[in-house]
Amino acid sequence: MKKRRIIPVLIMMLAVAVSCSLGWAQQVGTSGQKRIGAIKIEGNKSISTITVLSKIKMKVGDGFEESALNKELKRLYATGYFGDVFVETIDQPEGVTVIFTVVEKPRIKEVKFSGNAKVKDKHLEKQIAVKEGTLLDFHIINQDVVKIRNYYTEQGYSSATVDYKINTDQYTDKITVVFVIDEGHPLRIKSIEVEGNINVSDNEIRKFMSTKTAWWFIRKGSFNEEEFAGDMDRIKTFYRSKGFLDVQVTSKEKYSDDGENMYLTIVINEGKKYLIGARVIKGELSFPEEEIRDIIKVRAGDPFDYQKIKEDLDNIRTFYYNKGYMDAEIDVRHKYNHQDDMMDLTYEIVSHDEIQVGKITILGNTKTKDIVIRRELRVYPGEKYDGNKLKKSKERIYNLGFFEDVYFETIPTDKKNVKDLNVSVKETKTGELSFGGGYSSVDAFIGFVQVRQRNFDISDFPTFTGGGQDLTIRGEMGSSRQNYLLSWTDPWIFGYPYLFGFDVYRNEHQKYGSSGYDYDETRTGGSLKLGKNLTDELSMGLVYNLEEIEISNVPSDSSQDFLDEMGTNLVSRLTLNTQYDTRDNKYTPTKGLVTGFSIENAGGFIGGDKDFLKFYSYTSFYHSLLDNVVLELKGRGGVAGAYGDTKETPVYERFYAGGARTIRGYSERSVGPRDSAGHSLGGDAMILGNAEVTFPIFKKMIKGAVFYDVGNVTADIGDIFGDFGYKQAAGLGVRVKTPIGPLKLDYGYPLSDNHEDAKEGQFWFSVSHGF
Repeated sequence: MKKRRIIPVLIMMLAVAVSCSLGWAQQVGTSGQKRIGAIKIEGNKSISTITVLSKIKMKVGDGFEESALNKELKRLYATGYFGDVFVETIDQPEGVTVIFTVVEKPRIKEVKFSGNAKVKDKHLEKQIAVKEGTLLDFHIINQDVVKIRNYYTEQGYSSATVDYKINTDQYTDKITVVFVIDEGHPLRIKSIEVEGNINVSDNEIRKFMSTKTAWWFIRKGSFNEEEFAGDMDRIKTFYRSKGFLDVQVTSKEKYSDDGENMYLTIVINEGKKYLIGARVIKGELSFPEEEIRDIIKVRAGDPFDYQKIKEDLDNIRTFYYNKGYMDAEIDVRHKYNHQDDMMDLTYEIVSHDEIQVGKITILGNTKTKDIVIRRELRVYPGEKYDGNKLKKSKERIYNLGFFEDVYFETIPTDKKNVKDLNVSVKETKTGELSFGGGYSSVDAFIGFVQVRQRNFDISDFPTFTGGGQDLTIRGEMGSSRQNYLLSWTDPWIFGYPYLFGFDVYRNEHQKYGSSGYDYDETRTGGSLKLGKNLTDELSMGLVYNLEEIEISNVPSDSSQDFLDEMGTNLVSRLTLNTQYDTRDNKYTPTKGLVTGFSIENAGGFIGGDKDFLKFYSYTSFYHSLLDNVVLELKGRGGVAGAYGDTKETPVYERFYAGGARTIRGYSERSVGPRDSAGHSLGGDAMILGNAEVTFPIFKKMIKGAVFYDVGNVTADIGDIFGDFGYKQAAGLGVRVKTPIGPLKLDYGYPLSDNHEDAKEGQFWFSVSHGF
């Protein structure tokens, strides 16, 4: 098969894709309007004129609007470079001359500390944002004063005071910022005692306290008044959740003779324990009383708990809100019943009228077109408000990946039962130029360069942004692989809810080290994609793919399966895929599931050198066990088979397992059938299961993982559930978010034998450019 066959076809596919996406943009002229003839910057000394001009949006030749000047002043103030900004305009024959006069903030020449004897300068420098060479900003300096004071408190110097002074050089106007510190004396908490507690143990109370005693060099035992006040409030809240509404919590402090040690005593007066009595519902309900009563979780005889009662109120409000009663008034009153010695609850409800959606306004989008946001909304003018649809709308807008914040606000109108909806968004950066390198235990060293715009618009010259399309140009060069990709996708082609896109690529895998490949493989091809969202959760797609596959560098001792595939083959395939997705977030899911399958036909009625069928299915389920502790259960399976003139599924289309993405206790592609020389043959059937729990270790930067993997690959479909034995592995992992990209480290240990391989653990390490 000649390589030149694929080139004209790829060019034709690319031409079809581009012709389907290009549009013409109209240019609308404006007559009779003043235009900007010149823009001047005055008063700037250290900030260049080019830098100042880059911060404003108006340009020479634009139509002049008086109202735009105020916006430009705000933009210049927002840079933080200037203490004051003025603007004036002069009418000239060639247009309006706009003059911005700026007063620069002085630059800081030096930052000093005085009075610090116990804490070194280098430790204090790490706490502050003010640096040499930065512009003088009193707001930032005041924030740094608080940071230094908090740092001293953490070190046990709770009596330390911090102030600052500004020294100005009269000749150069350079500024020196001096942080003036009075360290006081260190204070350590030596003991914490509890008095007066009858119904709650000392240890249970201490669980709610951030304030701790000193313990060797590990815990300093510092005293922070704000933190301790929070401890007292948490103890009160806990007691009240037990029904002790009258509880009083105070403290006593004693000090050592030298004033450096504190002895704390928590004094508790528990008071009476109140229990819930009758629960009465009254008012304008609009729904059967029993339906409301089912929402209320507190029961007669339960301890009176403000928090649980508030949760019930919130649940009732949510119920009415979701039903369109957005103005419903929900309240609860409690009254002590002396006769029954119980606290009776009365829920008062006034539902008012159902509220309809009025005008929907999109705010805050300077790049993204309104239509890109509107098409994700599931609420429409004229319908009644539905809380579930509002929530779904917000999730869909977030999942676009174009915005860092999305806020919905209802606005009253002159109609009592109609409220407008404002959808406010805060855009994030969607374009990226990234390059760098990484290392993985499979691919060894690899470098990449990528240009991507996730909010691309092919018809919007010259910015090419705002249309919701995804454009990626990427190249990877490594020890074992070289990949090149051009990809473009529009989720709404020509304004219709159909996904359309294309890919053009070249992927090369070499027989190298632990890559798992026993031969060299080169794939050059392209694909056309068409998809449709049938519902908010269910989508279907059709992909046509044409690629040329070259197999070379096959070892001489390989089996006939490898030798038969040497050379070049053209594979033409059509794939139908379907997916059902209920995840709360596509990027960092904490709940929900994603499941789907694909049916792939190669050859037959669509031509090509190989005829085979493949079926693949997958399911991933996510559940939050605790706050930021997420369980993922994943299952995958697939079968393949040849037909027509092809006797067996080609080795490069079979299933393989073992490695970082399948069963982490075994080498890459090592699980499954092998030939007599020990080369992995792959198989026509695969089944995999993975269970993983991730949990935070340090804020959002470092996460830990515990996992269990199981699965197998067999030569024949009928053997996948036979007695061949599944390969099992378990291990630990670490996920680190770094400035250059995510670092992932897993250690998996095999729990089952695999051929004659040594039973030893495997490290899987990678650094990449996305998180």
